[in-house]
This record gives sequence, C-alpha cells and structure tokens, in this order.
Amino acid sequence: MQIAPLDWSIIVGFFVVALAIGAWASKRAGQSSSEYFLSGRNMPWYVLGMSMVATTFSVDTPNLVTDIVRQNGVAGNWVWWSFLLTGMLTVFIYARLWRRSAVMTDVEFYELRYSGKQAAFLRGFRALYLGVFFNVVIMASVTLAVIKFSAILLDFTPIQTILVAGGVTVVYSSLGGFLGVLLTDFVMFSVAMVGSFCAAYFAVNHAKVGGLANLLSHPQVADKLAFVPDFSNTEMVVTLLVIPLAVQWWSVWYPGAEPGGGGYVAQRMLAAKNENHAVASALFFNVAHYALRPWPWILVALSSIVIYPELATLKQSFPTLNENILGHDLAYPAMLNVIPTGFLGLTLASIAAAYMSTISTSLNWGASYVVNDFYKRFISPDATEKRLVQIGRIATVVMMVMASSIALYLESALQAFNVLLQIGAGTGLIFILRWFWWRINAYSELTAMLVSFVLAVAFMVYRSFNAAKVQELVQSGMARAEAVAQVGGFKTWEELLLGVGITTLAWILVTFLTRPTDQKTLRAFYALEHPGGPGWNRVLAEARRNGNPLTKHTGTSQITLGLLAMLISCMAVYCALFGIGLWIYGEFFRATLLTLAAAACALVLKKMWLRLADAE
Repeated sequence: MQIAPLDWSIIVGFFVVALAIGAWASKRAGQSSSEYFLSGRNMPWYVLGMSMVATTFSVDTPNLVTDIVRQNGVAGNWVWWSFLLTGMLTVFIYARLWRRSAVMTDVEFYELRYSGKQAAFLRGFRALYLGVFFNVVIMASVTLAVIKFSAILLDFTPIQTILVAGGVTVVYSSLGGFLGVLLTDFVMFSVAMVGSFCAAYFAVNHAKVGGLANLLSHPQVADKLAFVPDFSNTEMVVTLLVIPLAVQWWSVWYPGAEPGGGGYVAQRMLAAKNENHAVASALFFNVAHYALRPWPWILVALSSIVIYPELATLKQSFPTLNENILGHDLAYPAMLNVIPTGFLGLTLASIAAAYMSTISTSLNWGASYVVNDFYKRFISPDATEKRLVQIGRIATVVMMVMASSIALYLESALQAFNVLLQIGAGTGLIFILRWFWWRINAYSELTAMLVSFVLAVAFMVYRSFNAAKVQELVQSGMARAEAVAQVGGFKTWEELLLGVGITTLAWILVTFLTRPTDQKTLRAFYALEHPGGPGWNRVLAEARRNGNPLTKHTGTSQITLGLLAMLISCMAVYCALFGIGLWIYGEFFRATLLTLAAAACALVLKKMWLRLADAE
C-alpha cells in the first residue's frame, strides 16, 4: 500500500500528541507511587470509564472479532458477549467494595482479606504471575496484532513495527504514569472509534461488496448474520452459547472481565474520587464496550468474507506475507486497503491508538504490581517514593521488551484468547465468593491458580501431541478429516469444562482441609468492607462470643437488589446491541421493539440505582 504524505502527517501528528501528553504528565507522575499508579485517587468517572473502554479497544480486538465472524458468524461473538454478565456484576456488587478497600492494587487485597505467610506469598507470587507472566502474554497478543496490521498496510517487518509503535508507547507510558495513560486514553478512544467507523463505511461500500443491502444478501454472508447459533447444530449451540452463558462468564478469569472485578478495571475503580464515581465508571465501560463498539468490526468482518472468502485469497493478495501469521484474523487489516487517502491516515492512527491504549495500561498496571506488591513489600519496604517511581519506569521498559519478544512466536489473536481462558478456568468463582464467604483462604486461591495453570499446560501438550499425530497420518496419505477423526481429542469447550470442574473441586476441597484466615483479620475485613450476606454469620457470632461484637451490616437486601440490577442492565445492553444490529439489517419493526425494550430497562435501572445509593 502506498501511504500518501497527508496520511503520514496524521500518523506522525498522533504520535507527537501522545508523547507530549506523557511529557506533560511526567512531573506530577513522578511525585509519588500513588500518583504514578493511581493519579492521587481523585479521578472522575467519565475519564476512568473512557480509559477502560479505550484499553479494551485493543488492536487485536477487531482481529479477534473478524476471526470469529468469518468462522462462526455473528453468533460466535457470544464467547465474549457473555462477559457482560461479569461486567455488570462488578458494577452493582463489587465496584463499591473495591473503592472502599483503599488498596493500591487488587493484589494488595490478599493481605487485607487473608492472614499469615501464605497471604504474603500469594500477594508476591500473584504480583509476578499476573503483573509479569500473564500480562506479558496479553501484551504479546496485542503486539502480534499490530505486527499483522503493519505487515499488510505498511510492509513493515515485525522488528520495525515493535521499534516504532512499541517505542513511542513505552516512552510516554514510563514518563506520564497513570495520569498520562488516562489522558492519552481519552484522546485515543475518540480516534479509535472514528477510525473503526471509517473502516466499516469504506468496507461496506467497496465495489466488490456493493453496499449494505448487497452485503446482507450475499450468499456467503447471509448464513452468518444470526445473533444466536442454529439450534439444529447442537455442537455450535453448546460451544457458542450454552458454555459462555452457563459457565464461562463466572468461572474464568480474563483481563478486563474478571469475576468480581480486578486487574486494570480495579485499578481505575481504586483511582476514582469516591464509590459513586467507581460504580459509574464501570457502568459506562460496560455499556460502551458491549453495546456501542462491536458493529463496525462486524461489518468489516462480513465484508471481508466477500472480498477474501478464503485464506488462499488472502495469501494471493499478499504473496510476501509470512506464512506464520496467515489466519482469518488477518482479514481485518487486509480490508483497510480500501480506505482512501486522508481517511486512511485517520484509520491507521486509530489502529495505533488501539494498540497504544492497551499496551500503556498493561505496562502501568503490571508495573504497579512489581513495585507495590513485590519490590516495596518484599525487597525494599523503606524505599523512597522517588525510588519506587524509578523501579516502576524500569519495570515498564523490561515488560515491553519481553512482550515484544514473545509476540514473534504467536500466530493468532484467537489462539492467545483461548489459551488465556484455559489458564484462568475455574478460578472465577473464588473471586466472586471471597468477599462474601469467610471460609475461603489463601490456600484456596493458591490451589485454584496452580491447578488451572497445570491443566492448561497439560491440554496444550495434549493438543500438540495430537496435532503431530494428525500430521503424520496426513503425510502417510490419509485425508486430513479422516486423520483428525481417528486421532480424536478434546474440543475447546470440553477442555474448558474439565478445567473449571477439576479446578473448582480442588480449591473447595483444599478450603475445608486447611486452616481458615485468623479471626482478627476477618473481623477487620468485615468492619472495613461490611459486605453483608449470610456468609459472614460465623464470624459475627464468634465476635459476639469473644465480647467484641461487630455491627451486622444489612447488606443482604442490597446484594439481592444489586443482582436484580445486574440482570436488568444486561437486558438493556443486549437489547441495545441487537437493536442496533436489526437497524443495520433493515428489520425496522423488531429493531424498534428492542430499542424500546432497552429504553424501558434503562428507566427501571435508573430507579434501582437511586435505591441502591439510598441504601448505601
């Protein structure tokens, strides 16, 4: 692709703005670790919510959606649409609890909730496991996506891409800290949204597509438009709908959709002015993420089926492309070839924005774990604030180098998505229950983390072994389909169910076989958080017997009301999501009904919000 000077000027200008924001925020960010990682805990909901949305608008997200739509149709997106349940549970149950805890990071929570050396070990280990290992894998997946974009659009090598895009990102992230991340996210989300709408408009109006009506009636597209899978295909229904809605959303830890909140979502709630701003920021994030953003990506994905119906078509169109990165997710960057000068520069800037917003958040979030929960807690408790900021900046650079190196060995966004789901399978229920059931202890979490990881590795080894056997049979002359059938193996959803079942059973068993958290820690946690619910009755009774009674918080009704608000808010967002889809499909009657349903749910939710605030 030939990039015009106007397009280059837009891209360069965008990078300059990002660096300028980082430089401007560097003085305030360098004042203390609290400023560097939480911006002084005084941020308004709209800035935090916009940052959450910008972070999850990763450069690999449209690639992932394209991969899903091309292979499984629009209905395939339930594998991530189901996480709306997790998000709204965080909004109405956990956002206030997180802000109330006043911890620096969600990993610091472990020594607030649990006791003893095991709690300290869990905090330190999770800091490195999530902040470095898990976080680096996420950033590697995002970096892989931007490598694919630049290979298609700019003919850049992976190293060139990493040096340019990664270099700018790591500079402004290390300089500006969390404030720099928030401010650039505010700009980047706007640019990314405009760019995605431009991509959708020009994709749909490409000469080979012929407009929206022709796209929707195209024989290769028509069978991919349904919002739910074909119920005559049991395998598809189980994989795409039943497992995500029945199991995945509550049982799997995934960045940005952690059961009970966590990660960079918790970081933003902890940085809020107060509990109300924490709740509002999380609500804005979930509405924007699930209702407003998906359709431009879906339209590009559907258009790509017309222009690049097979992987072989992609390969023919881009003959110099490395075979290792050829996949269905490559169709999204390939579609950007149809965008004219000027709009192309804006779209490329939006891709850069999506990449930079996610990477900068991951870098700051990961560095906060390294500094607050490992270095300060275990290495140098008396370190000065200036020293802590220095360590944070060093950790930022090191993690960027690690992620860039791993990205060179990944193949697709969907591959990384499935790996991360499997690693977190079975841990989610702990993150939901640990606030409301006193018996969960540090050993519970250690067991869940260890078992889920071992199972994920075992499944990956098993898949590799089976793939090698299939390849051997194919080379001997057997048809691939026959070879696959003969070798057998677990399906992805079967692996997820096994992972969830075995992990959950293991941590529950260990919970009852190990010593609970000491009563002093439990009482202090309840007095600080007053979570409510029957799961703390044992602790309240013990406190009364010891002559040190705790005030019983009447939070059970709030939990019930919060759960009801969660369900209504999910209905509102799903109605809005599918209503927008029906407007696009031209089914105006059903679109009107869903739009009215979304508005009605929103009105009910507003009243429930006021009731929750009054009860609080």
